[in-house]
Amino acid sequence: MNKKTLVILCLVFVFGAVFTVLAQNPAEAPRNVPASAIDDQGIGRYLVGPGDVLDVRVFGQADLNSTVEVDSDGNISSLPFIETPIRAKCRNEKDIQASITEAYAKYLLKPRVSVRITERRSRPPAVIFGAVRTAQRVDMRRRVRLHELLAISGGITQNASGTIQVMHTEPEMCAEQERPAGQPPTSPDVGQLEVYQVTDVKTGQEKGDPVIRPGDIVIVTEGEPLYITGAVVQPREMPLKDGLTLARAIMMSGGTTKLAKSNDVHIYRVKEGKIGSEELKVNYDAIKKGQEKDILLKAYDIVDVRQSGSFSPKALGEFFLNSVKQTAGYLPTMIIY
Repeated sequence: MNKKTLVILCLVFVFGAVFTVLAQNPAEAPRNVPASAIDDQGIGRYLVGPGDVLDVRVFGQADLNSTVEVDSDGNISSLPFIETPIRAKCRNEKDIQASITEAYAKYLLKPRVSVRITERRSRPPAVIFGAVRTAQRVDMRRRVRLHELLAISGGITQNASGTIQVMHTEPEMCAEQERPAGQPPTSPDVGQLEVYQVTDVKTGQEKGDPVIRPGDIVIVTEGEPLYITGAVVQPREMPLKDGLTLARAIMMSGGTTKLAKSNDVHIYRVKEGKIGSEELKVNYDAIKKGQEKDILLKAYDIVDVRQSGSFSPKALGEFFLNSVKQTAGYLPTMIIY
């Protein structure tokens, strides 16, 4: 084997090993995507607010260059030689630049001014937590909708109840300028709790996908537990989701077993603060046939699917069926011998 062939084989081996590692860890790729990537889209329409820092430069006049912070009143009041405060709140870089140029035109011949936002500190972050994969604090540099916060938090978990709560902690700073044309003004609603449905967000309905404001607290609510036990394929604890019924919960547990006494299902329910103090008897067979109305489950319900007795027709039939299967598998062995 010559040297050239040996080098080629080594390269093939190295690339093969790299591709094998990548194939075994496909889920690790998204970790390299920064969480702040959502904030950079559409940032050109950002409107300045109190606390933001601007870099102001006057070309050819280095002594007039300055870094200024927008004060609590929303004005720029620390520019060299400019005594009258310049309004900056709810204006973009271009509009502020025009006002500063006009102010310096009283002292300079055709001044050339540039304005650049260096720090965006006027909007408090929104917070999303609860039944999401990763709780997040999201810098609000532009208008962000609910589905974007859900995406940046990794999506909802299986423990989500189906509702999302949004509470406003700050009034809208530039409501008039940022409101889309034709949309009526919103009333002050600081402290108000709004509830949205996960299904509306998933189906893309606008009513279920509101604009999240700076300072908003978004809670993806977690379902309270309930318990499915007895003659089901997978007895389990599951979170209570909105509209969860008995039939659906049993199906989510794999359905009933062959020995289930499905016309005798018991639901033990919380009453007066005591778990299991109320008992409901339900005919699951009648529900499946549409003869009875399905039961809407509540938090901390214990659903017990009863099992047929040892000498019931269903149990005896299952016993004889299993015996026949075992004998049928044993007969060929006897014939061979």
